[in-house]
Amino acid sequence: MSDERARSWAILTARLMLGFMFFMTGVTKVFSMGPTEHARQLFVEPYAETFLPAWSLWVVGTAIPLVELVAGALLLLGLFTRPALLSLGAVLVTVTFGHLLAEPFFQFHGHVLPRAVLLLFVLSMPAALDIFGLDQWLHRRSSSGAVT
Repeated sequence: MSDERARSWAILTARLMLGFMFFMTGVTKVFSMGPTEHARQLFVEPYAETFLPAWSLWVVGTAIPLVELVAGALLLLGLFTRPALLSLGAVLVTVTFGHLLAEPFFQFHGHVLPRAVLLLFVLSMPAALDIFGLDQWLHRRSSSGAVT
């Protein structure tokens, strides 16, 4: 197997793992818990006494489950991969900030770090090597002159 092909398989594996992590979390938060209940339980109540305005806690707490669901699904498909990764990167930065605001010595190794490592790996690889995603399939199709 060529180095390029091996990197393509590595990207696929990392992209799928990350996609499942976020997609399944998003499914639970959106369809079992509900975005507004997620916001209330995990953002508004825990951070009500901080300097953060209540409206921002509601907006971010409601949006994160939807971003996780949609961006996770996009990663699974390999579609709009870069925007999905950047969106999930913003989620990880937000979660990191929140955890550190609540607990300055928060341990990241169980939740944030594995996602961040996978995300940074996929994001740092050339998009053209992600040959198993829909992004590259669509790119090859449009490059070959196929009618879309």
